[in-house]
This record gives sequence, structure tokens and C-alpha cells, in this order.
Amino acid sequence: MWNQPLVKTGDVESGAAPLYPMMLERPELRWSFIRKVYSIVTLQLLLTIAVGAVVVTVHPIAIFFVTTSGGLALYIVLIITPFITLCPLYYYHQKHPVNYLLLGIFTISLAFAIGLTCAFTSGKVILEAAILTAVVVISLTLYTFWAAKRGQDFSFLGPFLFGALIVLMVFAIIQIFFPLGKISVMIYGFLASIIFCGYIVYDTDNLIKRFTYDEYIWAAVSLYLDVINLFLSLLTIFRAAES
Repeated sequence: MWNQPLVKTGDVESGAAPLYPMMLERPELRWSFIRKVYSIVTLQLLLTIAVGAVVVTVHPIAIFFVTTSGGLALYIVLIITPFITLCPLYYYHQKHPVNYLLLGIFTISLAFAIGLTCAFTSGKVILEAAILTAVVVISLTLYTFWAAKRGQDFSFLGPFLFGALIVLMVFAIIQIFFPLGKISVMIYGFLASIIFCGYIVYDTDNLIKRFTYDEYIWAAVSLYLDVINLFLSLLTIFRAAES
């Protein structure tokens, strides 16, 4: 993080109010960084919506993926591509334009996977999950900015959220080999929703205080994954309830 002089709340020359007490950098620089990250996240979400809408509305695409051997193989590739892309993306996240290229591959492949998930879900369920996701994300983001302004810190959530995520992954693996029915699926979706709500607060707090200016790509990826995972968790709950 750049070494900047201490800026007081009442400093008119700073051009912006500090985001949190004892801020050791110029507020306008941090606000610029935050706007850049949210711009990238917005573009990622719009691209995801566009790709997902095409997959959902053009039915032959989904039918190809689930009825042909080549489609199934391609579906597996699309699922693992985001995870594979994360490794070089983390290594090159400060190197332009490679970081944007890798970010595009990551977003498009994940968008296709999400679109295929939504292709076999009713429009009502998708709309309910999308609206609730938007309301929760906006509410938690505003709350985190408000709390940071008043000196609250959410860095303590890191270890707890990581441990909860491990439990969630193990629970998902158990579900694959030993399906426990609709109730367990709804419990899984509910727990996942709570965990990723916590991650939204945690990563937003990191965005305000801890991410450096060169880490805008990784900050955007973190927030984007929080939003997508929250949407998928809510989709799991609504889909199980509908069935």
C-alpha cells in the first residue's frame, strides 16, 4: 500500500472524507480504487447475466450439454476452467493486460456453468434468487461502509469463515455420495447463504482497508465470487422448496 501522510477528517484539501478512523492514506485515492473495483465487478456481473441469459433462452445449447457425450465433456471443462484460471490469475493479477484476459476467461467460463445450472430451473425461482441476492448484497455493502466509518473491524471473521467454508465443502461431498434428501439440500443452501453473507462483509471490509491499489483484480474476483456463490446458494434453497 502506498505510503501516504495522515489525513484528518476536516481536511478540506483532501477532497474526500476518510472511510475509517486513523486512515493513513489520501481518501480520494482509496475512493478511486473502490470505484475501479466495483466497476470491474459490475462488468463481470453484466457479462454473467448476458451469457447466462443466452444459455437459458437458447434451449439447444443446454440440450447439447446434457444429451451428448461431447457436451458432457465440455460441461466438465467449463466447471473446472474457473478453478484452473484462478491460479495464474492470482500470479498475474498485477500484470496488465494479462490480468484482464485471465479475468475474462474466468468470468465467461463461470457464466456458462451458471447458465447451464439456471437452464433447468424455473424463471420464477431464478428471479426470486436474483432479487434477494441484489437486496442482500446492497444492504450488506452499505452496512459495512457505515460500520467501517464508525471504527468497526471485521478482520476477525476470516478464520471463522474459512473454517465454515471447509465444513460446507465436506457437506457437499457427502451429499454427492450419500444424498440426504430435499431437507438436507435446503439446510446446505441456508448455511452457504449465511457463510457468503459473511464473506461479503469480510471482503468489503478488506476492500475499504487492506487491499492495495495494485490488487484491484483480486479484490474484484473476491467480491464477484461472493455474489455468485450467494446467488447459487439462494437458488438451491428456492429450487428445493419448489420441488
